Amino acid sequence: MVERTIVGAHYGLRDWLAQRITAVVMVLATAIIVFGIWTAPTLTYATWKSLIGKWWMWLSLTLFSLSVILHAWVGVRDILMDYIKPTGIRLTLEVASILALIYYAVWAMQILWRT
Repeated sequence: MVERTIVGAHYGLRDWLAQRITAVVMVLATAIIVFGIWTAPTLTYATWKSLIGKWWMWLSLTLFSLSVILHAWVGVRDILMDYIKPTGIRLTLEVASILALIYYAVWAMQILWRT
């Protein structure tokens, strides 16, 4: 009889979908952001601030930032589960990754909500 050992990334479809959906959101948000920058007359601080102040640009940047955070988490977690076998080291690196990503998300939202 073969004993089944459960280790690593066994989340399957949910993670695959999360990666694909966040990638599509990032591509669409990038297209909107590039369009906004491309149609701006000049890129001065005042123009950039007024551009970010528009609801569609703010929403695009917010969705892009949150999608990058989720996309990065799924990717980093899968890499850590695949290549870091000692559980203590892997969990330490996962917690460090989570804390860093939370910090980046809060920082991005502070920047966007200031405008």
